[in-house]
Amino acid sequence: MKFLLDAQLPPRLVKALKHAGHEALHVYECGLLTAADGKIRKFASKERAVVVSKDADFAVLRMQAASGPAVVWLRLGNVPNDTLVEAVVAALPEIVAAIESGEGVVEVR
Repeated sequence: MKFLLDAQLPPRLVKALKHAGHEALHVYECGLLTAADGKIRKFASKERAVVVSKDADFAVLRMQAASGPAVVWLRLGNVPNDTLVEAVVAALPEIVAAIESGEGVVEVR
């Protein structure tokens, strides 16, 4: 699975996702660090990537749309980066299964 990480997420999450056998990009790597959500969504759609974000806007946009990139909405609050990375990696089997079954938004708490 291919993931596109939003600006507020640590770049080391890219490394952890790759280590787990997935493709991953950070918006920084794509020249989208300061891009509007719509531009990021469009890029993710083109790349067939799942958007990973702590931003509710991506989840809301996906819930309102009949199509578009799937979204992993991280609802972990203010946690250290190590805790965030560990939580995402631990949830990967459930995230992948949910997206493969057609879920548009997957929440990680």
